[in-house]
Amino acid sequence: MIDLKNINIILTGATGGLGSSILEILNNVNANIIASGTNVIKLEKLKEKFNKVEFKKFDISNHSEIEKFIEECNDFFENKIDVLINNAGITSDNLAIRMKDEEWNKVININLTSSFLLSKYAIKKMLKNKRGKIINITSVVGHTGNIGQSNYAASKSGLIGMSKSLAQEYGKKNININCISPGFIKSEMTDKISEDYKQILQSKISLDRFGLPEDVANAVVFLSSNLSNYITGETIHVNGGMYFS
Repeated sequence: MIDLKNINIILTGATGGLGSSILEILNNVNANIIASGTNVIKLEKLKEKFNKVEFKKFDISNHSEIEKFIEECNDFFENKIDVLINNAGITSDNLAIRMKDEEWNKVININLTSSFLLSKYAIKKMLKNKRGKIINITSVVGHTGNIGQSNYAASKSGLIGMSKSLAQEYGKKNININCISPGFIKSEMTDKISEDYKQILQSKISLDRFGLPEDVANAVVFLSSNLSNYITGETIHVNGGMYFS
């Protein structure tokens, strides 16, 4: 079993189904965690369950406050940020000709620009420690595209290109930057899909089932550990064989 004792991790989007699963598994392997989100009620519930985790209410769309957020996390961890997990993200679906500028901009700003800024300021701290890891949660849609999700697909595809670029920039500084690309994972979002459409989607998955949040969380633990020290600039696909890169 992987043990992340003494590994300091920042996790964004902790209140969502995937985020809370990542949080639980990281907690189970003894990581030190700062978990952020915007939903105060959900953060309080998580705090009751994970009393060793430090929770912060923070909206990553507030770009002017991101540097301060990273500074606060760095201070809490006594100047040692080991891992940043950019998990927070949103959707705002619409067909392209109906998509409003604000729907495009909001998704790009939160999913891509916020992740870039969080990475930028975390890397500055990691450089001082001469090591670090960044894990960006993308999506199979960033590889395949999807009807009504041109903004979301662009943001997730952009994360992949950004990660490859950052991996090249900072590999010699012992900073690993990778992506995890989930397919269709059981969640509140997929629960809203009609049964007929679920069957269509499932027929495209080699393993003939939707994934579980812990399937993604297990990949996060691996990339957070020393077992992945020689992996950078890569994307781990967790999609049950729906898409082969």
